[in-house]
Amino acid sequence: MNKKMLALSIFLFGILGTLNLAKAQTTDNKIQEVIINSGDGFGELRKLLKDNFDFTNQDYKEGVVNSNVRFSLSENGKITNVSANGDCKNVSKELENVLTHLLYKVNMDKISQKMVASSYVMPVSVTIDNR
Repeated sequence: MNKKMLALSIFLFGILGTLNLAKAQTTDNKIQEVIINSGDGFGELRKLLKDNFDFTNQDYKEGVVNSNVRFSLSENGKITNVSANGDCKNVSKELENVLTHLLYKVNMDKISQKMVASSYVMPVSVTIDNR
């Protein structure tokens, strides 16, 4: 009798665990992420990033360095939660530094409804010339 109870208990816990997992996967806690490209309303931000980037750091990897910069926008358009990841950690750090310290707000009226998201990803390529 004890073996049957143990088997039934394991079976019921398995079913309940599966139901909880399915429920967790169907909730609306997904983070919507939009990849932004040129011509999508963030052109001014790209220009400011280029204009404020310090190309003189000797620790940058030479050549074309590709990075993805993730950030959020507050309700008033301020850039928050900046993180960058790419081919060179020093370039990524500079990208984070520039975007974090920009005195700039995205004009939320210029962003189309399909571009409104919780998180944005901006691909960035930086060319570091030979020194």
